[in-house]
Amino acid sequence: MYVGRFLVAAPGLAAYRVSSRSFPNRKVIERDGSLTVVPTDDAEPTDNPYVSYNCVRTVDRPEGQRAVVGNGSHVDPIAEKVGMGYPARDALAAALLALDFEKDDYDTPRIAAVVSDDTAFVGTVRRDALLVKEVDEPTLVATYEKDSPEPFALEADDAAAAARELYDSPYEHAVCAAGVTVGVDGVETAIHNGE
Repeated sequence: MYVGRFLVAAPGLAAYRVSSRSFPNRKVIERDGSLTVVPTDDAEPTDNPYVSYNCVRTVDRPEGQRAVVGNGSHVDPIAEKVGMGYPARDALAAALLALDFEKDDYDTPRIAAVVSDDTAFVGTVRRDALLVKEVDEPTLVATYEKDSPEPFALEADDAAAAARELYDSPYEHAVCAAGVTVGVDGVETAIHNGE
């Protein structure tokens, strides 16, 4: 099954995977404290605005750090709102509503999560709905087929294992993945760009 881009989030842990039929030549890099999806050196040139974006950003809050995970340019305004003190639910809802689903040939939904050491919220905006939900167990939301939050049997308990587990999950057309953990001692990120 092809579900497109997807993320899994739970309190203290999140991961994101790029799955793509149209633009498979991409990787995740660390840049300016964020994890960013970019084309590989051998990728065909494109002016598609949805190919490169921050997929993981961390935010310092007085009560503890947060991680924002998602499949596009909405990650940045969500992180900015969280940094300004917005509750996670409100930051997700405001940014997803403002940017709406992607205006491409597939009306691709935007998906995102905000994770702290003890909370997690997932959200999606698609043509027919805006959904934001607090979750207390690993929860998946994808751009296609599984575009409503649902439980996911994630076994990983650290960033590297979460990135690898999502990359290896049986959904089709894996490209690259990122993982993040948020604990009282800080944030840890990891990248998995295939074999």
